[in-house]
Amino acid sequence: MPTTAYNRISGQSLERIAALSDGVFAVAMTLLVLDLHAPAAEAIHSEGELWQKLLPLLPRLLAYLMSFLTLGIFWVGQQTQLNHFERADRNLAWIHLGFLFAVTLLPFTTALLAEFIEYRSALLLYWLNIVLLGAMLVGSWLYASRHGVVKQDAPPDLNRLMLGRVIVAQSLYAFGAALCLFSTYLSIGFIVLIQLHYAIAPRTSRLLRY
Repeated sequence: MPTTAYNRISGQSLERIAALSDGVFAVAMTLLVLDLHAPAAEAIHSEGELWQKLLPLLPRLLAYLMSFLTLGIFWVGQQTQLNHFERADRNLAWIHLGFLFAVTLLPFTTALLAEFIEYRSALLLYWLNIVLLGAMLVGSWLYASRHGVVKQDAPPDLNRLMLGRVIVAQSLYAFGAALCLFSTYLSIGFIVLIQLHYAIAPRTSRLLRY
């Protein structure tokens, strides 16, 4: 059938997937900072008044930092996968479109968290956004490894490393989200520490080495 034949030849360009991903990530990162607004100049008449206006912005700055790190970590994760794929196909392309859908949601869940930073529901929705990002990356790798998309010369332990990193990170994110039962600020602080670990990648224990 024509549709079946078309599906076999569509979505095969890894370069186009990477290019679209770079654009979506760039826009999402830009949208994050647009939620930060400098105090109106006419309302500021002294250093003290400036600081009084800046202090309420701290929750938004914290949410911005956390989300920028989130996007950076997942951009690196996706690019690492794409670098080890031999080719793409229609199904893999749509999996990555699903991943990019989750990326585009992050500015919204970030703005929601910044506005209602003391509400557990806002933090849990943000965490679910992270869960969706991780699930799409896991789905991408499982599909690729089962359908012969991964390069033949890939390291033998690559499958363990790819899945292990996401699973460990998502487990830590889940623990961080659970901390909102005590305090949303405690939860956010823990998540930021985890993100800084993955961004800096120090030499640590075997558990966090993924």
